Amino acid sequence: QGTMAEKILVTGGAGYIGSHCVLELLEAGYVPVVIDNFHNAIRGADALPESLRRVQQIVCQPVLFQELDITDGAALQELFSKHHFSAVIHLAGLKAVGESVQKPLEYYRVNLTGTIRLLETMKAHGVRNIVFSSSATVYGDPQYLPLDENHPVGGCTNPYGKSKYFIEEMIRDLCRAEKDWNAVLLRYFNPIGAHESGMIGEDPQGIPNNLMPYVAQVAVGRREFLSVFGNDYKTDDGTGVRDYIHVVDLAKGHIAALKKLKENCGCKIYNLGTGSGYSVLQMVQAMEKASGTEIKYKITGRREGDVASCYADPALAERELGWKAAFGLDKMCECEDLWRWQLQNPTGF
Repeated sequence: QGTMAEKILVTGGAGYIGSHCVLELLEAGYVPVVIDNFHNAIRGADALPESLRRVQQIVCQPVLFQELDITDGAALQELFSKHHFSAVIHLAGLKAVGESVQKPLEYYRVNLTGTIRLLETMKAHGVRNIVFSSSATVYGDPQYLPLDENHPVGGCTNPYGKSKYFIEEMIRDLCRAEKDWNAVLLRYFNPIGAHESGMIGEDPQGIPNNLMPYVAQVAVGRREFLSVFGNDYKTDDGTGVRDYIHVVDLAKGHIAALKKLKENCGCKIYNLGTGSGYSVLQMVQAMEKASGTEIKYKITGRREGDVASCYADPALAERELGWKAAFGLDKMCECEDLWRWQLQNPTGF
């Protein structure tokens, strides 16, 4: 490229989405600097999270990592004094919908104060470009489908979603007040799958909150059956419908977002989804096909904070970011990649 490679700070970069983002950043020629507090990551050798140790193996390049909690303002100041970042990809935060209903204060403390500290530190060090990992949960119970970016937000059904909405508003206000800030808010739908190497993937601690790791663990024999939360929703088969997006596509969306920041874009918001909704039972069938095993399930009660259906209109991201999901359930890659990861790592990292 001839220029100095750009340093990008990735908060929460050892997690499921983070590790896939770090890999894409390295492959795109950026220098990611990763911070993580190991809340959703497993320790590996060389003081690195296991996920990032494996990313190093995949790309044969070193990964800069520091153990750090985003609520620690002093540590953030020190980090920003040490590195010159051209942008921040902010993924760190607590992320379980159900748990957020039980522990609202904890979710607000980490997600809100952590982000405020990060933004203050960025401001102090003249770093004014941020990509934020938001969520389709900001839309609350959909008034219409598919969800476009103009759908009303803020009617969130759980504290996790509310924390994402509040952060969106904070960043929006900041960009309004200070014209030299640029932000891309990415509203993720439901990330699934794993890198094709099978070396990195989603490794939930304890009982999975997300459908697909749960399904994969049943398929590999780690769990006896899947609990399906509710079959009385107003959907074709009564189970919840979601837009499942391959995590590699999602990671590539962050690269597209970094390029958008370069245009001095102000504050932009994009859905990252496929535009197709699939029910829980359809996903179970897809995984049965990919794994060649039967997946036993039991219907249990609905889960607090869940909506019936949620899928994206991803047209804006395609138009303005030049980004489009390449993997779909039709290609079965999502499930095949997930199954490869699960088979190679039956107990996770």
